[in-house]
Amino acid sequence: MNQKVIILLVVCIATVIAAGCMGIPAGKSDSSSFPQNTVAVSDINGRLQTDSKMAYGEAVAPEPANAPSDSGSGTLTPDTKIIKTAYLTLEVNDVPGSVEFLKNLAAQKGGYLSSTNVQKNYNNRLTGTVIIRVPAKEFETTLTGVQAIGTVKSVSTQGQDVTEEYVDLQAQKTAYQNQLAQYNEIMKKAVKVEDVITVQQQIDRVQVQLNRLEGRLKYLDSRIDLSTITVNLQEPEPVGGESAHNFVSTINEGISGFFGMIDAVIIIFLTLLPIIIIGGAGYGIYRWNKARKGKDSKKEPEKK
Repeated sequence: MNQKVIILLVVCIATVIAAGCMGIPAGKSDSSSFPQNTVAVSDINGRLQTDSKMAYGEAVAPEPANAPSDSGSGTLTPDTKIIKTAYLTLEVNDVPGSVEFLKNLAAQKGGYLSSTNVQKNYNNRLTGTVIIRVPAKEFETTLTGVQAIGTVKSVSTQGQDVTEEYVDLQAQKTAYQNQLAQYNEIMKKAVKVEDVITVQQQIDRVQVQLNRLEGRLKYLDSRIDLSTITVNLQEPEPVGGESAHNFVSTINEGISGFFGMIDAVIIIFLTLLPIIIIGGAGYGIYRWNKARKGKDSKKEPEKK
């Protein structure tokens, strides 16, 4: 009897223990012991290192995270970004009039006159340099209009492909924007002063780099959207040489040469004057000494 009771008690205890173990699901823990919506300094520093992977003075640009992928359906191929420039030298009869024409031409094409410089060169011929900027789609037609105003002496065009740089800058911009959004989310959860300072430093660093990228992109957009045409203007050479024959100029040059010769003689005379004086004095002494010896030689025979 005692053995049966003992066996029954053991079975009951085993049943209770098994029921207790099955009452708690495996792999599930009580989450009430963990605080919610709190951020520690160590957590912030860890996330900053994971998100940015850089500190002050290190890489200028982050890895292009979340950049557009080149694979898969719906991929957008970036447009080719070309900076177009042209340099021309034209011979025109009226330099100021040509400058005004180029100004009006640029305005008609939707562009503007960037700068002008008109002056006389060493032989009194007018020359000028005009820089105009026009939309890229009007580049070829504007170039044709510019060449029509005079005789083309030289022309060169260039097309600089900046597509690779442009796409890379956009990818870096996207990466910085993503970093900035992540830091702002971390800032919302930061409570302690040191946490706020740490996150704000990273936000300021990313914002500075983002501003630099946006400035470079704006510069490239301006150069891409508006092509630059530089025109050098010059008047034609007069018939018969640089200038026509002028008798008055010839007489004036003769008079100028005459006075120039007189000036040269005076300069030479004054320069050699000390030598002339010394030479004249020496020659005078020589003549006096020779004359004295001649008189002495005549007196000697008379005494004999």
